[in-house]
Amino acid sequence: METQIIELEKKYWQGMENHDYETVKKLTSFPCIIVGKNGVQSINEAKFKKMFESGNGDIRRVLNFSDVEVQLVAENAAVIAYLIELGIVDNQQKSPMKCACTSTWIIKNNNWVCVLHTEAELSRQ
Repeated sequence: METQIIELEKKYWQGMENHDYETVKKLTSFPCIIVGKNGVQSINEAKFKKMFESGNGDIRRVLNFSDVEVQLVAENAAVIAYLIELGIVDNQQKSPMKCACTSTWIIKNNNWVCVLHTEAELSRQ
């Protein structure tokens, strides 16, 4: 189970990296909750698609995925926490950022889907 959740999370990031909305949509339960630098948001599918498409200017590359912890909290629910390093390339050539992330996955209609994702950018040291 642990390996399956890790692979789902990586597939989600690969979908983001490849700007593959259909893959990301299939792995998301709507409405979903997203927590990050813009606060807490409950996002329906239409808003999610708009946010996804508006992020097309920044190309995110997963540079490193580490310190992964997965916990099955019920037969149909799991949480994952990890550190990720993202390379963000835009007109300003931003330096990579490191984040601590969590996701909550549930089984819905016989498929694992993400219902909650958080990202907290780590302070640079």
